[in-house]
Amino acid sequence: MSALALQGGLPVRTKKFTSWPVFDERDREALLQVFESGKWGGFPSPNTWARKLAEKFAALHDAKYGICAANGTVTLEIALRAAGIRAGDEVIVPSYTWVATAQAPIQVNAVPVFADVDPETYCLDPKSVETALTPRTRAIIPVHLGCRMADMDALMVLAKKHNLVVIEDCAHAHGAKWNGKGAGSLGDLGSFSMQSSKLMTAGEGGMILTSDKILEERCQSIVNCGRKEPGYDSFAGQVPAGNYRITELQAALLAVACDRLEEQTILREKNIAYLEKRLPEIPGITPLKRDARLSRQGAYQYILRYDKTAWDGVHRDRLVEALGKEGIPCDGYFYIPLYDGDLFAPFVDYFPALAERYGAGKDWRAAMRTPIAERAAYEESIWLHHALFMGGTEDVDDVVEALQKIFEHRDKLGKEANSSRDRG
Repeated sequence: MSALALQGGLPVRTKKFTSWPVFDERDREALLQVFESGKWGGFPSPNTWARKLAEKFAALHDAKYGICAANGTVTLEIALRAAGIRAGDEVIVPSYTWVATAQAPIQVNAVPVFADVDPETYCLDPKSVETALTPRTRAIIPVHLGCRMADMDALMVLAKKHNLVVIEDCAHAHGAKWNGKGAGSLGDLGSFSMQSSKLMTAGEGGMILTSDKILEERCQSIVNCGRKEPGYDSFAGQVPAGNYRITELQAALLAVACDRLEEQTILREKNIAYLEKRLPEIPGITPLKRDARLSRQGAYQYILRYDKTAWDGVHRDRLVEALGKEGIPCDGYFYIPLYDGDLFAPFVDYFPALAERYGAGKDWRAAMRTPIAERAAYEESIWLHHALFMGGTEDVDDVVEALQKIFEHRDKLGKEANSSRDRG
């Protein structure tokens, strides 16, 4: 093969992959309807398009109720408040996730407790959850990460045994199903993000799913400044709230996106299956284990697992760098354990419930190590965005060819990363 693009050779791929987001005349027409109506905001809540979106999205995921919100960060906070999580309660989360998963408990003055991930799926490990339990544990937030889902069967058994609330973080899992049932409908509540890069997007936006009527009513009230309107006024008392409403412009775009979701999910699954058929051609590159209960795969990011021993010790970061130069967009540090990152900043002077468990200084970091998540983040994971799988098999062939080319030239890469990441 020709020289590596990293070292001046011609790249395997020069044309762009499928652009994201996908849109057509249906989006234009929906936006025009909202524009001409003059009713662009989220009040009354839920407004016309928000109600339509919630019904469509819930049906697609086998839940009774959908609650629209401004983004996928506040949906986690709303779900925690609706479930009655209070100051000092502990919420178990994986360390290998986006910062919102752990920051949401902090925002309600609860305490996130990090558990490790399953080495086969990089999703929350039920065994690690069990070891993290204390008398103060009140909830679990499993994250369906990248292209896999957490073991919801085991987690629900654990939750029932210890009377815990389960809030699924489904920011990566639109359209995914576990044993034929939609992501977000397996726990007590499910939270989805509609941010720009997600599997459904309106730039921003979020969704909460539940099949519990009282939880649905509480969520609707929290989204709408604490109001108790007809349809969500039968629960007792009030809950801390704010204006978390989605706009009608966003809701209209997402309602149209619902009509594409199944087709796009099937296309990605087809191309991913083709990639997995070809991966054995490349030493040291394997897919994460797909549990037989994952009956439909939603792959926001498709994660490859890298074994440097098959590449004569070449660091994962060097492979990622070389792959990018060959025209294949990818990432290694897409996520790192939250306690190593700059964005996760649990200030105890703002959130005093943290101090009792972690102390007032920086000692809390030492109490959070999760070795499997660290290995995934710093040594093994290669993340490919879902848009790479929205074209044809020829796109997948380019990914495989680029990996093969780099493998053949692995002796020219060196074994160390060009730069190191601050690990706290």
